[in-house]
Amino acid sequence: MQHNRSTHAQQALSIGDITIDAFIELEQKSAHIEHEMYGNEICMNFGDKLPYRNIIEVPAVGNSANASVAMARLGLSSALLAYVGDDIHGKQCLKQLKKEYVDTKYIVTDKNLHTNYHFVLRYGAERTILIKHSDFKRNLKKELSGKKIPSLIYLSSIGEPPFSYYNDIARYVYTHNIKFVFQPGTRQIDIGYEKLKDIYKLTNIFTCNVEEARHILSLASHKNIKTLSVKNILQEMHKLGPKIVVITDGPKGAYAFDGRQVKNESYFIPIYPDPKPPVDRTGAGDAFASTFASAIMLDHDIKTALQWAGINSMSVVQYIGAQEGLLTQKKIQDFLKKAPKEYVARKM
Repeated sequence: MQHNRSTHAQQALSIGDITIDAFIELEQKSAHIEHEMYGNEICMNFGDKLPYRNIIEVPAVGNSANASVAMARLGLSSALLAYVGDDIHGKQCLKQLKKEYVDTKYIVTDKNLHTNYHFVLRYGAERTILIKHSDFKRNLKKELSGKKIPSLIYLSSIGEPPFSYYNDIARYVYTHNIKFVFQPGTRQIDIGYEKLKDIYKLTNIFTCNVEEARHILSLASHKNIKTLSVKNILQEMHKLGPKIVVITDGPKGAYAFDGRQVKNESYFIPIYPDPKPPVDRTGAGDAFASTFASAIMLDHDIKTALQWAGINSMSVVQYIGAQEGLLTQKKIQDFLKKAPKEYVARKM
């Protein structure tokens, strides 16, 4: 994959976990899907020896790690603040980030813990992930001491740090007037709005999918959440603090709300058509969120940012892992030239 070397003076710092994903592709006969009322379940015979097709290790992934690579490929000066263990997997992650032109000076190596390592069970284009997070002791003041103040901070999934860590991030963003992007991970969503309200209120760009947005609003004591339209959800999420709200809805497309102006506008964009059936959906949301943020940081408008994000998300699912399919600006422009005429963001 060709890269755009950074030509942008502003630095984007992504904060979150980093891991190695080991993708295990199951044979079709090794498992089956049960369609239950509350979701689908992957089922395997207990106690059996189950054949699998292959296993592929992908280093230096995770929501924020994926975002840092996406931003670097789009030409931004990109760095990642994350923790690794003093082990072979940590060294693999550092090597991969450097290969992607992601600044690693914020990476902390803990000699007493192991680098995060996850197993991804692939069955068709869907996946089930077995996760284990090492209990890294985060300290934002130490992590950022003596470092250049970034222009943008991108926050996503971080294990289970103390709440004081989020307070420290909010204080740092506020003190230095830093643009702030929040793409919450599962645990950050489950924490709820009240405990993270300073984070929400400082957010310039917020991204999640529609199910996650409904869950966040339900935890924020929002009534009648099931009856809200997507446009209403965008507006209610904006009321929690974020200036721009972006919500993805799988094959239905994506939505954005711009609350920066007196006349607030909502937009919708359909998906960019897949050139081939998706191979692996891992990282599609990360690609969308980080590409949207990158386009805004590069002074594009919301409609263009939605187009870029949809194209990069489409490309990512054509490959195994969350990073191989990430595109440069030039590649995105190439896809835009071939886009169907309906691939535009329209006001809702």
